[in-house]
Amino acid sequence: MIRPGPVTRYRVRQVSGNIAKDRRDDLATEEPLEIRVLAGGVSRTVAITMRTPGADFELAAGFLHGEGLVKPGDIQAIGYCTDDDVLPEARYNTVSVRLPQLPDIPHLERHFMTSSACGVCGSASLDALKDRCVPLTTTALRVTPEILYGLPATLHDAQGVFARTGGLHAAGLFTPDGTLVQTREDVGRHNAVDKLVGWALLHDRLPLTGHLLLVSGRASYEIGQKALAAGIELLCAVSAPSSLAVDLAREFGMTLIGFLRDERFNVYAGAERIE
Repeated sequence: MIRPGPVTRYRVRQVSGNIAKDRRDDLATEEPLEIRVLAGGVSRTVAITMRTPGADFELAAGFLHGEGLVKPGDIQAIGYCTDDDVLPEARYNTVSVRLPQLPDIPHLERHFMTSSACGVCGSASLDALKDRCVPLTTTALRVTPEILYGLPATLHDAQGVFARTGGLHAAGLFTPDGTLVQTREDVGRHNAVDKLVGWALLHDRLPLTGHLLLVSGRASYEIGQKALAAGIELLCAVSAPSSLAVDLAREFGMTLIGFLRDERFNVYAGAERIE
């Protein structure tokens, strides 16, 4: 069995003007990851996501936490699945998470095996989130524009796989003084955040109160939901937020910043945390 890595090498033909040459090119690997939960000898699949291999256990843990299926202390063991129905070549694409008991997951079977927008309106999504998340309390967290301006460059410099491939999203966790705590990369924006939250969960660092999260793409509702579940008070994106992400931030007291680049940004919610 060959364990997939984050980068896959190809031979390509590069054409520039009237000149063509063959060369090597590194591409971001994209492979499926099946996430299973196991309790009492029963195993169930909760999601299949396309991801960049690497930090797979963190991805699984972060995903389960973001969906409210686990909390700190619930995960008893996590590893690549060795169930009899998993083919040897798929072992490194299947992660099994052992829990004290199986969570209630019927809503996930439709949500993640088909489409995240299937038959659910925005207000219903926010109402469901209120059942498991509470508004963020006001803390002493304050950030200056100068600190925010420096975050994108710091995150970019930490993207090792992006430097080789040019094809990955990133999520970075920062302290209010702009210090980078941890970063994760993936072909999927949501996966990068899940890996980061999963890292915090597996290292007993949740909730992430007093931290900032920066994502390299846009800020969607799903990313806001994951940040909220992790206790993150300030979410930044280098691109635009979605309307539902703004609604979530305003409903739960999160600071949401978009278009953070070229020493400018928009504050969509929680302006009181920006000095």
